[in-house]
Amino acid sequence: MTSDFRGASADAVATLTGELETTVSGSPEVAAQVSGDLFSVATTLRGEATLRRFVTDASVAPQARQGLVDQVLGGKVSEQALGLLRSAVSRRWVKTRDLADALEHLSVVALVISAGDQASRLADELFEFAQAVKENPSLRDALSDPARSHHDKARLVDDLLAGKALPATSSLVVQALGGSHRTVGVALAEYQKVAAEAQHQGVATVRVAHDLPEHERTRLAGALERQYGRPVHLNVVVDPSVLGGVRVEIGDDVIDGTISGRLEDARRRLVG
Repeated sequence: MTSDFRGASADAVATLTGELETTVSGSPEVAAQVSGDLFSVATTLRGEATLRRFVTDASVAPQARQGLVDQVLGGKVSEQALGLLRSAVSRRWVKTRDLADALEHLSVVALVISAGDQASRLADELFEFAQAVKENPSLRDALSDPARSHHDKARLVDDLLAGKALPATSSLVVQALGGSHRTVGVALAEYQKVAAEAQHQGVATVRVAHDLPEHERTRLAGALERQYGRPVHLNVVVDPSVLGGVRVEIGDDVIDGTISGRLEDARRRLVG
């Protein structure tokens, strides 16, 4: 999501991320609370155009913007979140929507921090739930049905993940139901990228005909790390249509070493 910000907005997000990390460092409970507060404010800003325009208006003195935040949100969010919000509204934003999007981004980072040394498991669980939504039409329909309330959908998520996933995973899936992304699947994919970025990792989707044993995953991850210059988190998708070999998608790059890919390439050359 950070790549979606430009100019002053990108600078603001980078600064605020550093402030967030300092604010919640060493306290998973505080990180989780701040995450919920920031996401709630992001939702409010998207629904309140007048408030959104005022707190992002560069012609209004930063002190006035901060004063309004204190007046509207004081006592309604944690002190840590309020400090971050005061900092956020004092900064310049390229587009009015950037502030709300930045707060959603920061809320994801805070939940990743709350997971501590289980952040990699968090990324895996986000991917696995996204795959479940993709492969289960009834679940996908239930989570996207406009006739169902957000509370009802959140309860469904809780029922599915209770005792099976990290609290941070459940919180992020519930956030995905009401965030800025058009579908739950898109939101979860973006949230996983944020989780990886918070750990200074890339994300690679690996398609194989059969699941990879752990030693092969480790070897592939090592090869990608050497190629891209940073650790890479693997999302492994078992897809029998690839027949054999491995297809890796990382960012805009595609490394196709599958049998089906080679057959398709040969077919194109014959046709051409």
